[in-house]
Amino acid sequence: MSGAGGIAKACAAAAAEGSSRSSTGTTICSGDRHHQPQPQPQPHPVPLSRYESQKRRDWNTFGQYLKNQRPPVSLSQCSCNHVLDFLRYLDQFGKTKVHLHGCVFFGQPDPPAPCTCPLRQAWGSLDALIGRLRAAYEEHGGSPETNPFGNGAIRVYLREVRECQAKARGIPYKKKKKKKYHQIKSNNDEPAKSSRQST
Repeated sequence: MSGAGGIAKACAAAAAEGSSRSSTGTTICSGDRHHQPQPQPQPHPVPLSRYESQKRRDWNTFGQYLKNQRPPVSLSQCSCNHVLDFLRYLDQFGKTKVHLHGCVFFGQPDPPAPCTCPLRQAWGSLDALIGRLRAAYEEHGGSPETNPFGNGAIRVYLREVRECQAKARGIPYKKKKKKKYHQIKSNNDEPAKSSRQST
């Protein structure tokens, strides 16, 4: 009986002290043993896809570009003009040769010799960049109606870059034509019609 009374007193004392302790330091009584709760293992974060990683880097780069402006520009103050300036700023890091009108290699897709024409960002890279930044803007709370990356001026600029680079490099950009559903369906019906006629 005295042993049972001692255990009860020890548990009561531990319960009284538990209110002033954190959850990790609480002593749990079970019989005549004291057990410390084991910390739960933290789940490993899911690795980002290549697209998501690139989108995050692009978003951070654009945010740093706005901060480096004089005066700095906040995201709420960002307009399509800031986006256009950002695209022009990226040209200095481009790797695509764009021949000028006075260059002897203007319009040649495979020039036989080097020239002094500038390097620019390829149209395809800029188009993909705008797509990622447009999605990132809305993921960070921006409204689709005020999204500066979806502004019509951005689409006009990209179209002009595409046409300019196509002429300068002699590489036309052609859109892939999608087959219409009724055309596919009619083609699939032709063998069936011919088989019925043969019978």
